[in-house]
Amino acid sequence: MAKPVSAKTRVSKTKAKPGNPLLATWRTPFKMPPFADIGPAHYLPAFKAAFAEHRDEIKAIATATSKPTFNNTIVALEKAGESLSRVAEVFYNLSSADTNEQLQAIERELAPQFAAHYSGIYLNAKLFARIADLHERRERLDLDDEQARVLDRTNLSFVRAGAKLSAKNKKRVAEINGSLAELKTQFSQNVLADEQDWRLILNGEADLAGLPEGVREAAARTAADLGLEGHAITLARSSVESFLQFSSRRDLREEAFNAWTRRGENGGKTDNREIVAKIVGLRSELAKLLGYATYADFALDDTMAKTPAAVRDLLGQVWSPAVKRAAEERDALQKLAQSEGGNFPIAAWDWRYYAEKERKARFDLDDGEVRPYLQLDNMIAAAFDTASKLFGLKFKELPDAPRYHPDVRVWEVLTRGGEHVGVFLGDYFARPSKQSGAWMSAFRSQMKLGGEQRPIIVNVMNFARGAEGESTLLSFDDARTLFHEFGHGLHGLLSDVTYPSLAGTAVSRDFVELPSQLYEHWLSRPEVLEKFALHEKTGKPMPKKLLERLKAARNFNQGFATVEFTSSALVDMDLHSADPDGLDVTAFERETLARISMPQAMVMRHRIPHFLHIMGGYAAGYYSYLWSEVMDADAFAAFVEAGDVFDKKTAGRLKKHIYSAGNRRDPAEAYVAFRGRPPEIRGLLKQRGFAA
Repeated sequence: MAKPVSAKTRVSKTKAKPGNPLLATWRTPFKMPPFADIGPAHYLPAFKAAFAEHRDEIKAIATATSKPTFNNTIVALEKAGESLSRVAEVFYNLSSADTNEQLQAIERELAPQFAAHYSGIYLNAKLFARIADLHERRERLDLDDEQARVLDRTNLSFVRAGAKLSAKNKKRVAEINGSLAELKTQFSQNVLADEQDWRLILNGEADLAGLPEGVREAAARTAADLGLEGHAITLARSSVESFLQFSSRRDLREEAFNAWTRRGENGGKTDNREIVAKIVGLRSELAKLLGYATYADFALDDTMAKTPAAVRDLLGQVWSPAVKRAAEERDALQKLAQSEGGNFPIAAWDWRYYAEKERKARFDLDDGEVRPYLQLDNMIAAAFDTASKLFGLKFKELPDAPRYHPDVRVWEVLTRGGEHVGVFLGDYFARPSKQSGAWMSAFRSQMKLGGEQRPIIVNVMNFARGAEGESTLLSFDDARTLFHEFGHGLHGLLSDVTYPSLAGTAVSRDFVELPSQLYEHWLSRPEVLEKFALHEKTGKPMPKKLLERLKAARNFNQGFATVEFTSSALVDMDLHSADPDGLDVTAFERETLARISMPQAMVMRHRIPHFLHIMGGYAAGYYSYLWSEVMDADAFAAFVEAGDVFDKKTAGRLKKHIYSAGNRRDPAEAYVAFRGRPPEIRGLLKQRGFAA
């Protein structure tokens, strides 16, 4: 997932202020944040100074007596807020990846301040008047394509923020923004608290029954990291999913599954259901103030999909074949369970366990056999090597570079000729101080305005670390996640635009997943696996027969995976389309799933009380992964048609029109520029095994 980041992250011109490294000149390699010098006490004073500086810059633009020009208004806006962006990128990256009680308290204090600050900008009548004047005269301004794009996007962002509303409604929009900021912060902190508070201690061989050696080693390392004896399972996805996949203790699987799916729904101070109801209600009110029937209509108006109807049409085309396939899969699992004496209907905590057994029976393939070939270090190398072949990049590790946690690794990214591209940070292991999930973000984004600035990009994941002295082994899904997030990372690293608001991943959210999901395809290629899927003990490559079995099982359990995702997307769309009055979140989720005929023994991939995507930047937007998959399946086919998955001409078009282009043009136009035509959904259905 690409986490929303400030589009204006760049080196500040603020003069050094003694005692606060956030506001000083950074004399570190590549002007990276001096993490070792930054403490919690530095943030609030730095934000106070940066807010003030930004307000002064905005006031100067808004109150200028000269006639609005592109340079004195749009370029000035693009340059404003340098200090604030720099401080914010450090703080919010750390508050997600390495937080503590002090940072969480600061985050709660900052949430309404940020909302008020940006409401004050986007609802500034004098400022918008200058932007609107330029937008009305845009055809006569002799702008190049990128200038025209940034003017249009700036005008639209102000309109969507409420710049055209009455003074009374602007005031209410500002109030809503403040409330939403506080509620969303509390929501995410509650989810993290529930994840931190739960762990399953495995006592002795009986509790470890069924777990392969690699999973046991990871559980031992988890326990050691927590200061505990023996083995422990946490709610990090790589930890709990592995346990659900292999543990033969049905009672413990049920306990772990319930803890995993009830995050944010346990009663008490971390229960998120009332918070969700408030967020949905405020979003609905905001949409109506802006002239939209529902929040879904508002959110989708500035996407490729455009309307809820278009989204539902896509989801509907996938839902029916997925449900049919899932029913067939459930019947097979039920038969297998009964053959082993399981006199119970398959439940949600049974599915992964029996699916793993069924995969072994049908394809002579199990995850425990594959994991020893998927060492973390080798998968990182595979992702880098793919980028080298496609885009001519090199990666030089920097062991002495600044880092915010000892686990973090840092690389300089260069062209084949040695030209600096950017800096890449990899933060791969789960820990209590980190939010769950996986994401890409930036400590600094690319831009050319005022001089070339190269990006500092970070990938954050939550893999279960291997035992002391042992390699960290990944499941195939883990390895796919690594490639996915690195695809986002390349979208940030290869960005080549002038204006920071158009840089990198600052694109439509149903387009932003294309570079990441497309990059996943290379992991499955024999050209990659034969070179990097090496056994942890012997160093030998994955046998061809195992590769063939892995390929044959590619679409195994795809009904389950598709239903799990699509149900979440449908619930998200309905939640942000419904009348929010008196919303009972638990009842709404239950009734919506019943209406769409959610298969028994399955749950949403993300239930509403812990659905961080849709309470954050993907509200009414979780469908985006599937929308982008239509494009990624079609886009990879271009390489297959070229007869070489590393075809240089195809890769060159991909880099030019997708990975480097940022938001310089409409995403549909960008895709056509790469592919020569719009994407076709048949590729998605074929990729998921629902079409021949």
